[in-house]
Amino acid sequence: MNNDITYDVRVYKTEVYKGTTTTTYYVRWKVGGKGWRKSFRNAAQADTYRGEIQSAARRGEAFSRATGEPVSWGRRNGADMSWYEFVCKYVDMKWKAAAPKYRQDIARALTAATPAMYSTTRGKPEDRALRSAMHRWACNTKQREHAPEEIAVVLSWLAANTKPVSAFTDDPGLARDLLDAATSLLNGQRAAPNTVRKHRMLLSNALDYAVELKVLPENPLKTLKWKPPASTYEVDRRSVVNHAQAKALLAAVQSQQPSGPRLVAFFALMYYAALRPEEAISLHRDNVALPPLAEGDDSGEQNAWGELHLLKAAPYSGREWTDSGVAREERALKHRAQGHGRTVPIPPPLVHILRVHLAEFANDTDGRLFNGVRGGELPFITYRRAWKAARKTALTAKEFSSPLARRPYDLRHACVSTWLNAGVPAPQVAEWAGHSVDVLLRIYAKCIVGQDEIAKRRISEALR
Repeated sequence: MNNDITYDVRVYKTEVYKGTTTTTYYVRWKVGGKGWRKSFRNAAQADTYRGEIQSAARRGEAFSRATGEPVSWGRRNGADMSWYEFVCKYVDMKWKAAAPKYRQDIARALTAATPAMYSTTRGKPEDRALRSAMHRWACNTKQREHAPEEIAVVLSWLAANTKPVSAFTDDPGLARDLLDAATSLLNGQRAAPNTVRKHRMLLSNALDYAVELKVLPENPLKTLKWKPPASTYEVDRRSVVNHAQAKALLAAVQSQQPSGPRLVAFFALMYYAALRPEEAISLHRDNVALPPLAEGDDSGEQNAWGELHLLKAAPYSGREWTDSGVAREERALKHRAQGHGRTVPIPPPLVHILRVHLAEFANDTDGRLFNGVRGGELPFITYRRAWKAARKTALTAKEFSSPLARRPYDLRHACVSTWLNAGVPAPQVAEWAGHSVDVLLRIYAKCIVGQDEIAKRRISEALR
């Protein structure tokens, strides 16, 4: 007789402990006379687990004295792992090493794919509720165990009603269904080409992990005949402002109260130095080297240049996706290893703007160039609202409804386009902008004005 198992199981009422800040739910049961207890943060999860224990006992399943759970649970292998369980496991594996933005990308791709893995529609919550619960809670290692009651109900449905990962082996068409779901919007329409490419790559990475876990013999996506959509990631010339429009927009920012005056330099750094927003927001005073004022010059520097020494960036990702709980976490510059910076020249107009900014706002910051009106980090919503208001003020109604400078990031595009059209060699522009040369030319190909005419003249001269 196997003394490691028993059929003597008793399940008790869930115990509720109400602390000063949180409530904990304890599922209690006995196996072979030994008491067991497991805690949960919400009642729905506790009820689901208790129900599974009860169901196994009623079916007469053997329980392990060592674990307190049905023996069949201990025998679970990859073939029995549900899609929901696999997604949570994959997200948890990636979480520690992934940047907050990459964590979000993984969550979006796996959330979009999940409807293809529903095993039933019986009792299914509303689609938007399912997507929200999957994206914000199931695919978030930090948040999952703290889901509120109404979200926990949705997650419980997902946990109980997704197909096993092994279904890819039994159903050859499932992999294509999964890919179609991952590359579609909630309304069924195909997502943008760049999203399609990204989600396919992220989904394939996840299924590679399933192979690593021996859940699948091979990655089913790699057997599909699938042609990626043509990439459309290039700058729209209609979004690029000229110098007069840029100055008008900066003047309109200046007029926005109360935050406008301190945001002029923020946007000017994007237009005159091609900084990304996350690079500008992490600048400190010691990253800026301004030229000395000429003796007797009170108006500014007409021909003097300075330098920016960039070392870090602080992309916005939201508090729930960072380890520290702040909306932004400082990281290495994009496409650069930790500790590797880049130097960008400061043209005379930007020298003057930065000197004014430092003189006016240097005393109310902690070394950062840009803070909120009440101190602390410059809020994402603050500069987005100011930019929208400035566009409405500075542009005509037709321009406002067009793509012209629709996002602050378009100022960076305008700067890089200006450098290229001024004849600055592409390798130098790429170094200043933090791009590779091939990516630079691919993205900005349509913004290089007049290059075709120059090429034609050179060919004509060569043929004489």
